[in-house]
Amino acid sequence: MVNCELSFIDREPIDLATAQEQHHSYESLLRKLGARVISLPAEPDLPDSMFVEDPAIVLDELAVILPLGTKTRRREAPSLAQALAKFRKLESVSLPGTLEGGDVLGIGRKLFVGLTKRSNAEGIRQLAAVLAPYNYKIIAVPVTGCLHLKSAVTYLGRDTLLANRSWFDAAPFVGHDWIDVDPAETHAANALALAGTVIFPASFPRTRASIEARGFHVTPLDISELQKAESGLTCSSLLFDARHP
Repeated sequence: MVNCELSFIDREPIDLATAQEQHHSYESLLRKLGARVISLPAEPDLPDSMFVEDPAIVLDELAVILPLGTKTRRREAPSLAQALAKFRKLESVSLPGTLEGGDVLGIGRKLFVGLTKRSNAEGIRQLAAVLAPYNYKIIAVPVTGCLHLKSAVTYLGRDTLLANRSWFDAAPFVGHDWIDVDPAETHAANALALAGTVIFPASFPRTRASIEARGFHVTPLDISELQKAESGLTCSSLLFDARHP
């Protein structure tokens, strides 16, 4: 992990032992909220492999394995595909299309997909073709200020989005309610909503207060070492209902 890819933040030394403790705390909180956690074997030669959200998206009907926008990360997909095959049938997007799960924000039958340095138009076109039989609407969203779409906007439930709207085109999300990150906390838009709780980085207290003021229950989590690897809270897990399909 200390040799992870970085695109929008400067590299800082990462305390690996502390990062592991923080990741274990993340897993423990998911279990507390009712999730069955499947922790995959470590892959020490793949520094970004903890970010399991990127090589796949999991929907009720299927999982789609993705060709990552960073060539060095593409070896992460096979082990994840093997694990997901126990729960879903698999489809895939192929090069020259590139797509990363951090760019896919699902709200009901709509999938908002970031057009970023990691996810290109061909990847989005292929995803739309794969999902056409399943009645999903794919909506491309240009992103300019950050790594992934979900670095800039996440869904909290109750038709409410948490966002840094300066980093992406907000027009495709017309009709939703917004909670804007505090101007001093530009990276605070990535939250993980699960079982009536918003899991949120402890490092962004001002934005947390805004979320709580709108009536959401927030549980803060210290991910300070993981954030040095450009981590948010959604990117370290793939959440899906094992009862489907």
